[in-house]
Amino acid sequence: MSAVVDIPEELQARWQQLDCGFPRVATVFPECMQEALHTLSAQGVEDYVENARFLGKMGRGAEPILIFLEEWPAVAKLLGEEALSDVMGAVQRMTRSPNGKAIAPFLQSLPTAARRLHSPQAFREYLSLVLDLMEQTTGSVHGIHQTFPSPGLPELLKQLPVLLGQLSLGGLKNWIAYGVRYYSDHPERQEEYFGLRSADSKAVLQRERHGTLLVDNERKLNLYLRGLWQDDDQLVPYSETFDAMKKPMPYFDALGIRLPDAYDDLLSPLPQAGEGQGVRVSTGDAGEKQQRVSGLDRYRAALAHMAAHRRWSKPVVADNLSPFQRMAAECFEDIRVEQLAMLEYPGLRRIFSALHPVPVEDACDPDKQSAVRHRLAMVSRAMLEPECRYRNPDICGMAQTLLGLLAERESSTQEMTDLAVTFIARTRRQADSSPDVYFDNTEVSYRDDNRHMWMFIEEGDEEEAFDKPEQPPEEQRSGLPPRHYPEWDYQAQSYRPDWVSVYESLHPSGNAADIDRLLQKHAALAKRLKKILDLLKPQDKVRIRYQEEGSELDLDVAIRSLIDYKAGCQPDPRINMSHRTDGRNIAVMLLLDLSESLNEKVEGSGQTILELSQEAVSLLGWAVEKLGDPLAIAGFHSNTRHDVRYLHIKGFSEGWGDEVKARLAAMEAGYSTRMGAAMRHAAHYLEKQQADKKLMLVLTDGEPADIDSRDGRILIDDARQAVKELDRQGIYSYCINLDPKADEYVQDIFGKQYTIVDNVAQLPIKLPELFISLTK
Repeated sequence: MSAVVDIPEELQARWQQLDCGFPRVATVFPECMQEALHTLSAQGVEDYVENARFLGKMGRGAEPILIFLEEWPAVAKLLGEEALSDVMGAVQRMTRSPNGKAIAPFLQSLPTAARRLHSPQAFREYLSLVLDLMEQTTGSVHGIHQTFPSPGLPELLKQLPVLLGQLSLGGLKNWIAYGVRYYSDHPERQEEYFGLRSADSKAVLQRERHGTLLVDNERKLNLYLRGLWQDDDQLVPYSETFDAMKKPMPYFDALGIRLPDAYDDLLSPLPQAGEGQGVRVSTGDAGEKQQRVSGLDRYRAALAHMAAHRRWSKPVVADNLSPFQRMAAECFEDIRVEQLAMLEYPGLRRIFSALHPVPVEDACDPDKQSAVRHRLAMVSRAMLEPECRYRNPDICGMAQTLLGLLAERESSTQEMTDLAVTFIARTRRQADSSPDVYFDNTEVSYRDDNRHMWMFIEEGDEEEAFDKPEQPPEEQRSGLPPRHYPEWDYQAQSYRPDWVSVYESLHPSGNAADIDRLLQKHAALAKRLKKILDLLKPQDKVRIRYQEEGSELDLDVAIRSLIDYKAGCQPDPRINMSHRTDGRNIAVMLLLDLSESLNEKVEGSGQTILELSQEAVSLLGWAVEKLGDPLAIAGFHSNTRHDVRYLHIKGFSEGWGDEVKARLAAMEAGYSTRMGAAMRHAAHYLEKQQADKKLMLVLTDGEPADIDSRDGRILIDDARQAVKELDRQGIYSYCINLDPKADEYVQDIFGKQYTIVDNVAQLPIKLPELFISLTK
């Protein structure tokens, strides 16, 4: 039976369908379902719940279902809902093998794989690699039944962010194949290899790490495409390794612009006219001079070519054209859009010339080989050079015709098609139909496959063109989805991506009068603090002159403007001035640890640590309000990495009013302290504040810990890494620790940026005073 949980009424049916008895799942289910309802289709939501139910019933604990509920909506948004069948097929294969323990890390790897691979085809190839590795490294007794789990599979899945960050999909395939080939019979060495701990693992990784990866340069290329071509379509990588026979080419369609996932630098012969034009020159084996074109420039050339097609090409009917005529039409249209692009951006000529092959005129025997591709390549090359290098009058004549035509106007795709038909008819040879096709120096690597050029008159085209289904209205979002943060693994010296799920919400409200009573209780302290605060308030006013609108008239400027007006000159309209306070410009984030230990009573006092914290925070909030500094207050606690709760108590734009006091009065303590994720999320808000100094105060009573972390160093080192990240963001973090034994760990996290309050009963006095000393 399902556990009794507090699930919203509108989600009760889905919760019953899930039929899950894990309390940890119940706490995150409403937020996960809200994100799924917003992201997925109706059928997608049905499949989401059904497959989550399967994961919860397969006997592997709560971890697989928690990961799936949290991660799948974001993965589906990147890859499409159709990818779910492939994912669950892989999970079922793992379930039927001894590799059940790899299911959780496999599911955890999905967001990273989806972000790096983008396309469903590349994602399926990734799944194929994972399953092939599992099959080849799972052990068996006498080769009959699989008995021992794959030692390398969990290690591979843990290192996937590092591997996909440095390798193309083809490089990853080669790296995995090396490990399987040499270590399939050595479990310990296999673990070291796939865990990137052995020397040869790192050496093979370095060997396969060649070329320029699309994912590493995607932002640059998007800016290039948007800035020069006013085109912001999505870039989608594909791998050339898995289709070596087909040799896929770049192309674009309704789903985005498809490019290889990696481009190597390219060496090409340097024409005499190219010397001294800013290209990188080297000498080849035969002594000829060569130019090096970077992988990034190859991406730019491919994008420029396709962007030119998207701007100037229009589809034409292909039904009545022969294959040779279509090939020629595609070549001439490529020539046309490149010429137009080079007129707009002349610098493209250098890259196009460097990447375009140079066909040798006499290399092909037109009486024995099919030379259509060869002739078209020569025409294309002649268009990039000042003078035609070829003797064939048909080649040079067509190049001159195209140049003259494009010098007058943009021309059109249909006109290029008509010229192509004429050229094929005029140059046709008997051997053109030979199966022996001449390919050398005829393939232009940066050009696309021109599928966008053609339309076919076939039955059903009209219905497809006009009967378009209506898009369903977007559902209203009623809750915030979880935010995923990485966590530092000190053993691997790398981040675990998307490891922690943070759920944020507004803190429930209580009775604001309770906070007013606490302030009245400390009236004497508040009076003493007020004297200090009056000294800290910025006193010096700075006059801002030459304002068209201001608080008062700037008499000197006004008189000068009047004189100019009387003299017939243009008067200066900036005759007003205003004032601003020159002094404090500080934004403060107070992050409160609301873990279970705050319910403990303080020795020698009848109050709990939580009650004393309420008093201290109330005085601090009152003090900061008097100073006028932007202040935000938030609390946090955690129940495993899947459920870190971040509770907003006061926002930066809120005043110190009854609503904030009511939330502060309702503070409750529970669960554990996953500090690093809470600090990263708090920094997400603090870094957006326009302030000269940004201060994060962390009030806690113990070391970072959680029930799913057996190694105490993991969360301590993660918190230390979070402090370093905040420092790089320009945020000064400071810890106020109420644990008498904090000396053992707090310096490891915060360095010298901490204070230990041994007498917790003095916290209401210490906290405001500490804030004042830090912000002087």
